[in-house]
Amino acid sequence: MAAKDSVKKAEEKKSFSKYFRGVKSEFKKVVWPTKKQILNYTLIVIVACILFALLLTLFDKLVTFVLSFIYG
Repeated sequence: MAAKDSVKKAEEKKSFSKYFRGVKSEFKKVVWPTKKQILNYTLIVIVACILFALLLTLFDKLVTFVLSFIYG
């Protein structure tokens, strides 16, 4: 019974170390964006959020106007 436990623990250690070696090798393959790209992407997201908020506000005002016109 003790031999099985020690073999099982050794296999777990191997699987953990194999997993982390795989993670490390995958991180080496990642192409990280430059600061300029991050800035551009951030500005695009901020502008898109502002435009969407304005569009949603405009749509809300339009629906409110139409409903107030219909129901007085």
